[in-house]
Amino acid sequence: MPSPNDAPWRRLLDKDRRELAASWAWLVLLVLLGPLVGHAFITAVDSYAEASGASGGPAALAQGLSPLDGIVVPTFGAYAIAVTLLFPFVAIRLVSSEKQSGSLKLLLQSRASLGVMLFVKLFVVVGAWLLAWLPGLAALALWRAYGGHLSSAEVATVLLGHLLRATLTCALAIAAASLTDNAATAAVVTLALTLGSWALDFIAQVRGGVALALDAYTPESALRVFESGEIRLAIVIVTLLLAVAAMALAVVWLHPGRTWRARAIGTAVVIAAGAVTTWLGAHVRASCDASEDRRNSFAPADERALAAIRDPLLITVYLAPEDPRLADLERGVLRKLRRTMRDVDTRYTARGGTGLFARPGEHYGEVWYAIGGRSAMSRSTTEAIVLETIYSVAGITPPTPDGAPAYPGYPLAARPRGAGLLLYLVWPVVVIAAWWWSKRPRQLPLLTSS
Repeated sequence: MPSPNDAPWRRLLDKDRRELAASWAWLVLLVLLGPLVGHAFITAVDSYAEASGASGGPAALAQGLSPLDGIVVPTFGAYAIAVTLLFPFVAIRLVSSEKQSGSLKLLLQSRASLGVMLFVKLFVVVGAWLLAWLPGLAALALWRAYGGHLSSAEVATVLLGHLLRATLTCALAIAAASLTDNAATAAVVTLALTLGSWALDFIAQVRGGVALALDAYTPESALRVFESGEIRLAIVIVTLLLAVAAMALAVVWLHPGRTWRARAIGTAVVIAAGAVTTWLGAHVRASCDASEDRRNSFAPADERALAAIRDPLLITVYLAPEDPRLADLERGVLRKLRRTMRDVDTRYTARGGTGLFARPGEHYGEVWYAIGGRSAMSRSTTEAIVLETIYSVAGITPPTPDGAPAYPGYPLAARPRGAGLLLYLVWPVVVIAAWWWSKRPRQLPLLTSS
């Protein structure tokens, strides 16, 4: 009877781990991450110190100095660059090398299924990405050593966003390597998907409509939600479903014995199932505000009052997508309303540019709020006036503020001592030394007869 240690997935895990550790793409990624993170961290610390009054000038308001915006997000912004331009090559190599060498056909004759093989590769590469976080975590440890403040909930939320983005990128890279003939073509396809998401983000900001709804789930937009300290369950579900759909496409296309007809049918099934499940996942409303300054939430008294409103709230916005007032309304009020109230329906009626050429009869600049047959209009995008309008439409008395303590802010005029030495020099040297050590030939022990 075979031992549990002889399970096919264990042998595949060990094989893929060794191949990844020996690859040049993985070595280059690890070496470059040190300087990338180092530059981002040093720049962030200098900017934070300047805002704290280190240069002798007036210090910024303490309430506006948040380590989430000033340190954590900029430092791990280096990983957003790496996951777009460098990380796909690491995942592509694990699939393309087996296709080109012919070892894939031998692996398919083992007890492990193709799906198990691909998901093991996904697990290995995502685990490697977690290992690549070491420079970023070291930078945050340096910030703490300087006396800086960090919220564990905020850091965990940002890391979750980067993990989800890396998982989706890895799945797309594996799918691209399965659909194409070589690694170069797979890299071009993966990069084209990334550029396509950027183009969708641009179109959404200009045209709005369906593009704006789809843009909420692109990697860039999804990461911005986590970087603001909000964990939105719909984004988590949709991202994981898209990753599973990409892996399913890889399973359909990678097997060399499938005909083109079988691949076409399998692709149609995967796309249809993925579209339905992601559409359902996008309607999940649960979310969590992990930010220390509660930037994604109303005051507790307002949250209780808004949650008590049972009737649906219809908001009709006469603002074009490029109008900065719409961005202020979205960031300041609308996303908080969607988190707090049971039923919020937002309709955007204006199209085109910033509204400079809108006709007088188009009501441009107005925002209408309707609850239970009553409606009111406001041109303001400030939180206090919008809430006052909603309370008047709902027919309830505005709540009395409960005197919650304000966010104190954490100014710190620190210098990035030791960061350059650690991330520019020590990290690349350690990575190269560890890679060289792992490549050394092992001397087998001599067998002696008794």
